[in-house]
Amino acid sequence: MSLNVLVVDDQGIVRAGFAAVIDAEEDMTVVGEAADGAAAVRLAEELSPDVVVMDVRMPELDGIAATRIITGRQDAPRVLVLTTFDLDAYVFDALRAGASGFLLKDVHPSELLQGIRVVAAGESVLAPSATRRLIGHYASGPRAALPAGRSPDLDSLTDSQRGVLTLIAAGLTNAEIAEQLGITVGTVKSHVNALLRKLGLRDRVQATILAYDLGLARPNPPGTHL
Repeated sequence: MSLNVLVVDDQGIVRAGFAAVIDAEEDMTVVGEAADGAAAVRLAEELSPDVVVMDVRMPELDGIAATRIITGRQDAPRVLVLTTFDLDAYVFDALRAGASGFLLKDVHPSELLQGIRVVAAGESVLAPSATRRLIGHYASGPRAALPAGRSPDLDSLTDSQRGVLTLIAAGLTNAEIAEQLGITVGTVKSHVNALLRKLGLRDRVQATILAYDLGLARPNPPGTHL
């Protein structure tokens, strides 16, 4: 099966470059290109891509607003955000809006392609170390209010699932969680899948952000080794 990808960037040469790299893969097809968020929203609905590769800063409608609209629809595609700066505040807003992760625009082509495959499979492209650093940066400021209408039912989680959620927010991999809790990696995966389903979350990135929003996790203090 071929992954259908929508490429969104306001710079034509950048957009064409990403599209060429993606389209050259046997398991991927670029089904459309958009130069702004408004066009991205329209094409995402018309073309039903599996993954949207989304720029952040664009005219008309920026990538964050476009991501929020796209991921808010039923059977929404996964959104992979691209940004110029590693700690760009827009990235955190994009993750909150429903993006499944992000990559830098100067990413190696192989990493971009792998990132698309990863988010298409329902995972996040954020490595655990990046999650710790990014969420620590995000959480160092005032905690944002939960989006309107979101009232996660934490009571639906078992004690084990709640514990796994906390460790996900700390940036631990499934293997590290398994070692810490003395359970198998398969059991960890089952807990992760269950808690994501119960809380209505897309992936580990969204779970991490929610854990910080709810006060279940705290950023590491300055000087802590990550």
